[in-house]
Amino acid sequence: MIYANGAAFRAAGNKRVLLFGMSGLGKTHLANMLRDASPEQGGGWFHYSVDYRIGTRYMGEFISDNFKREAMKVPLLRELLMTDSVYIASNITFNNLAPLSTYLGKPGDPSLGGVAFGEYCKRQDQHREAEIAALLDTTRFIERAREIYGYSNFVCDSGGSICEVVDATDPADPVMTELADNLLLVWIKGSEAHRDELIRRFDRAPKPIYYQPDFLAELWAEYLAQEGKPADQVNPDAFLRFGYARILEHRQPRYAAMANWGVTVTAEDVAQVRSPVDFHDLIAAALDRRAASA
Repeated sequence: MIYANGAAFRAAGNKRVLLFGMSGLGKTHLANMLRDASPEQGGGWFHYSVDYRIGTRYMGEFISDNFKREAMKVPLLRELLMTDSVYIASNITFNNLAPLSTYLGKPGDPSLGGVAFGEYCKRQDQHREAEIAALLDTTRFIERAREIYGYSNFVCDSGGSICEVVDATDPADPVMTELADNLLLVWIKGSEAHRDELIRRFDRAPKPIYYQPDFLAELWAEYLAQEGKPADQVNPDAFLRFGYARILEHRQPRYAAMANWGVTVTAEDVAQVRSPVDFHDLIAAALDRRAASA
């Protein structure tokens, strides 16, 4: 814990916070607000997006190569690519991570946009390695933000799958110890109502997701047995919908274990944050609750 209580956080000249929790509960909203508000308002924070770092530094080449692979199937584009007449790259941004999601993909029927399960697992492994590397880059970016750009405050907007690539029950976990030594870890905890809304939202537009390998293997085997179809005939979106509620349940205790390294705030409270001052109040209150219960 780099801040003993709320007063220590308020007094800190270099505030450093990592937000974690399920996608859709407000991590990026808070990070954008802290970045975009003026320093006079308590804003002007450096915003480090783990997913953006994954999609640019660590998986950018995989993503662009996949685009090129598809383009090579079109005669006109093939000719242009072979003569270096066109340039193909992803246009990933903090608020548009579609290129990364598209590459991660969905397993199942190729005619429905699915990829072979073996290829899907390979991309999952690539994502795991990339996420760990991007998380470990956080400390270096704290230094870069201060030394190069002059940012005194730093917010790390982590991906929803952070809990899948760390073991928060291990006091020696290298990623958890590196993060907790340098930032205040803040869990944005959702309620049952939030869970239901996330499921409804996901059902409308299923998105690729990262799974812990053992959990994915178990989920895939269960779905194949339930559907009674070969792997290459599985509806990719139907599989993602099948697994989403399960992944929420799977991640909850893992997030809770991570919260032992930091503090917890509720998604309801996050929804009431309108300014950096509100955010400071929220975090200070969470630190004081933790200090009182110690």
